[in-house]
Parts: sequence; structure tokens; C-alpha cells
Amino acid sequence: MQEPTFLILTALATQPLHGYGIVQSVLDLSSGDVKLRPGTLYGALDRLAEQGLIEVDREEAVEGRLRRYYRLSDSGASALTVEVDRLRKRAAAAEEQLRRRPGIIPGLSGA
Repeated sequence: MQEPTFLILTALATQPLHGYGIVQSVLDLSSGDVKLRPGTLYGALDRLAEQGLIEVDREEAVEGRLRRYYRLSDSGASALTVEVDRLRKRAAAAEEQLRRRPGIIPGLSGA
């Protein structure tokens, strides 16, 4: 799973969000490293909806514009859980390899 997809699903894990809310949540979750552009975001949302990982929660008219809210589907929550487990295993393997490296590795001592 690509990082933007992972972050979009993560952003939707707790509550439905509209596009701008997703962009802001992804920015926060990534500590400012991932900035989704509208074309990228809406292409990803369409793809994730087609895959059944997210669903439209509701639509609202705000200042004459339609605002669509998305929510994580049960399939999306399952896929996110699998990815979290996969990443956790990869990170543990990397930490183990770093522990075997000669010298002191900051942040890994006593972990």
C-alpha cells in the first residue's frame, strides 16, 4: 500500500471527513511530509471507493458547493489493520538489524 493511501485510510479511521479535512489530517499524520493535491486526492478517493475501502458518508451544500464526506468501510478498516501489522513487522526487522550493527544506535537502546 502506498503511503498516501495508507494516510488517507488512517485519516478516515475515526470519523467521516470531506476532502479538505482529509488533506489536513494527512498533513498532520505525516508531520507535514505528505501534502495531497486536489487531483491526487480525488483520484485516490475514487479509486478507494471503487475498491470498497471507503464509502460516501453524506453530502452537504456549503456556500453553494457540494461537500462530500467519506468514511472508512469495514473492508477499508481490515485493509488498514493488515497494513499496520505489515509495517510493524518491517519496522521490527529493521530495528533488529540496527541492534546488530556495531556502535550505539540512538533511540534503540533499551527498546
